[in-house]
Amino acid sequence: MCCGKHTTANENFLFRGDGKLQFRGYQRGAKLEFRATFSGEGIMGKTAIAGDKGPTVRSDCLVTLEMRDSGGLEIELISKLETLYGDALRALCQDVLNFFEVKHAKLQVDDSGAIDCVLAARIEAVVKQCIETRKEYLLDILPENQYHTKKDRYRRSRLYLPGNTPKFMINAGIHHPDGIILDLEDSVAPDKKAEARILVRNALRGIDFYGAERMVRINQIPKGLEDLDYIVPHHVNLILIPKCETADQIHQVDERIARILQEKNVDYPIYFMPIIESALGVVNAYQIASASKNVVALAIGLEDYTADLGTQRTKEGRETFFARCQVVNAARAAGVQPIDSVFSDISDMDALRDVVLESKSLGFDGMGCIHPRQIPMIHEYYAPNDQEIEKAKKIVRAFDEASAKGLGVVSLGSKMIDPPVVKRAQRTIALAINAGKLAENWKNSDPGVNT
Repeated sequence: MCCGKHTTANENFLFRGDGKLQFRGYQRGAKLEFRATFSGEGIMGKTAIAGDKGPTVRSDCLVTLEMRDSGGLEIELISKLETLYGDALRALCQDVLNFFEVKHAKLQVDDSGAIDCVLAARIEAVVKQCIETRKEYLLDILPENQYHTKKDRYRRSRLYLPGNTPKFMINAGIHHPDGIILDLEDSVAPDKKAEARILVRNALRGIDFYGAERMVRINQIPKGLEDLDYIVPHHVNLILIPKCETADQIHQVDERIARILQEKNVDYPIYFMPIIESALGVVNAYQIASASKNVVALAIGLEDYTADLGTQRTKEGRETFFARCQVVNAARAAGVQPIDSVFSDISDMDALRDVVLESKSLGFDGMGCIHPRQIPMIHEYYAPNDQEIEKAKKIVRAFDEASAKGLGVVSLGSKMIDPPVVKRAQRTIALAINAGKLAENWKNSDPGVNT
């Protein structure tokens, strides 16, 4: 463990002799001054708590900060890793407190194996409960976390992770989902939203997700716009926009992200996946899907949708058939990927297989998952089967043969092959290669015969 370097916006704060707290900042070269007045009781003696502890808690810590009016800093560390990492953990605690210019306080850390970016997030969270500051304590971003994804990449699986529970984040990437969702919405209690934002920001910078598309589900608009300030500058790949009902909500997200990128002087793609979760959202699905060039997929959330209808979600799914078809059609019409809802019974793998096959037959490209054990089956059954692969190979070979001869018409045996059929076959081949069911050089290794 190491403390690492950190950066900040160009601003600071200090206590004045009259008990007032004075903030200073700089914006685009012009000096700004912020002032806020607190009584001694308002700050001194205030206690803040962030994080978690308990028998099932791992990779986290419970941090308590008590502000004082004198006595300097006292750091109490309770950790089973005291012998190995005690000095490094204390140094990090000291560094964060110094960064925020906390002079007199007691910090207690009850550690359950938190890595640096988690510990730093928890300390920042308690500091910001006690004082107002716009500063951010940022450890160095991992070089492998600065990658960006392509608009048309495969999104068969997206693994939901609670945004305030680091134990699920640490090794999520080793399960190789196509996307990992750090969730700030339904999985986070209302009184934990602020600390979850800081933790998710640090996770985007400091946890290796092994090439998965790094996604964040923000809160429902307009509250979710505030979440963007914490995640956009830190190389997030995709934003999930929950309970989306109008194109205007997409425009608001688009405008906020563009402003943040401009203010931070960075430029990289950030894609959107709106989630349709209401009757109104279904009606407006095409407008939502086509509202921005940054929309790359359109998802449906069936739990909230059925609640909005006033009905129960059933295994047969008759109550959601219309909505799912609408979302698929809207997505295809807008040229984006249709993504199905999650399957919540993690113990019934046979039922999951049936759901995936039905989902694929309706035209969906992928679905959400809530447990890593669902990922392999989702990947296997969204991938083309052997019969689909063989048919696609014949069509692609026929297309290549016709192109080589300069023919404008593609035929396979006695059947004419239309361009959309060729395009679908090419996509099937690409999916088969991606799933490991077909070698990249399959044309050379398996010449085949068109019949």
